[in-house]
Amino acid sequence: MENLYDKLKKNSKSGCYPFHMPGHKRMAEHPFLKDFPNPYLLDITEIEGFDNLHHPEGILKSSMEKVASIYGADKSYYLVNGSSCGVLSAICGTTKYGDTVIMGRNCHKSAYHGAFLNRLETKYLYPRIIEEFGIQGGVERDDLEAMLKAYESVSAVFVVSPTYDGVVSDIESISSVCHQYGIPLIVDEAHGAHFRYGDTFPRSALESGADVVIQSLHKTLPSFTQTGLLHIKEGYVDAEKIEFYLQIFQSSSPSYLFMAGMERCITFMETEGKLQMKEFEGYLMQLRKKLEKMKCLKLLSGSLRGSSGVYDLDGSKIVVSSVGTAVNGQQLMDTLRQQYHLELEMWGADYVTALTSVMDTRQGLKRLEDALTAIDSALEGDMKAEDGDRGNKKGLRQEIPGKACMPLYEAHVREKRRVRLADSEGLVSGEYIYLYPPGIPLVVPGEIITQDIITTIISYREAGLPIQGLKDYRGEWIQVV
Repeated sequence: MENLYDKLKKNSKSGCYPFHMPGHKRMAEHPFLKDFPNPYLLDITEIEGFDNLHHPEGILKSSMEKVASIYGADKSYYLVNGSSCGVLSAICGTTKYGDTVIMGRNCHKSAYHGAFLNRLETKYLYPRIIEEFGIQGGVERDDLEAMLKAYESVSAVFVVSPTYDGVVSDIESISSVCHQYGIPLIVDEAHGAHFRYGDTFPRSALESGADVVIQSLHKTLPSFTQTGLLHIKEGYVDAEKIEFYLQIFQSSSPSYLFMAGMERCITFMETEGKLQMKEFEGYLMQLRKKLEKMKCLKLLSGSLRGSSGVYDLDGSKIVVSSVGTAVNGQQLMDTLRQQYHLELEMWGADYVTALTSVMDTRQGLKRLEDALTAIDSALEGDMKAEDGDRGNKKGLRQEIPGKACMPLYEAHVREKRRVRLADSEGLVSGEYIYLYPPGIPLVVPGEIITQDIITTIISYREAGLPIQGLKDYRGEWIQVV
């Protein structure tokens, strides 16, 4: 049986170009990566002179203070357990047991885990939908303000911006309305750590007034998988309380390789990386202009600004829809992998997403351009031969507003029984159901299961989408309260 190490080595030599995380893209010959020594030579624990992440007084303290000054935060923290531990710490550090929070329904599952741990009453802010792509847009200030008027004693607001597909909400307006009510805004900016380094990228959440911002360095910058940052702007949050929870959710044996890698990544991006980012942005804009000319496949583009809650768009996310063509998302993904040796980040029912970063080469981006334009030409030929187009005009739905009849925590701990998903209408879910990636729940424990939800999940299952959360991996049975 092939072991993991051998499989990883084999993959590294496969010639398949990575349009997925991590942001360093395994570009081993790049001077920044090539200079990194054998990791075993650097791997240590908290020995004399190297400080302690959970009680920083020396080199780690000064390192994180430098990060804070660079990003414009009052305090910044290294995350060695990924953005998830930052999300958990931010939610638990801004609420008390039983508090009410407003959460974007498109939050990552770690936000729901935070709500579970603090037994929070969750009220969901639903993003608008980009109908022609079948993906989620942004959240609107007016929708949030209506919720703040409707619900008293809200302790915090938590939103995702940018989304997994690069959609940025109007964080400045959202933070403004939060502060009018004296409430902190937490932003999961896991996919936006690169924003400060490019002229064409959106403004960062920290610059836009957010109080707590969590970023994954490894998603879009040259840093190890599992590395991230948590930034705090003081005034509406208690930094010491968030620090307390960071000690709970972070490993007591933090990797010095990870911390050194984060420090080195940020130093690089503040120096040579800025120059390389300008080059990359130029190549990226060329790629996007070419892909915008496709006849059948459609590129998610900046033309959507001002609609569907889209305030801005991260151009480094190449989101291509196959709606209206003869292929679905999985077929497009498989074609790119098998025929063109390109491995993308993810596929949905009717689209694929390629993640690019400053470490991508001009040749790599050209390979993506050539592959997508060739596929588009073939699809155009097929459609002409058929004398008309084929496929759905709109993408599969990505969310259906759920109705909670009990708190998330209570549904978790209550006794449950198993029923067929097809027969679960009107019952209360005891499980999550989500697509992974990106890990956004379609159904949350404590919500009533409707026929609309059942039909949607079955259609996802039949489309071959990666449905997770259910104990029954086949997706035929569900635990109900």
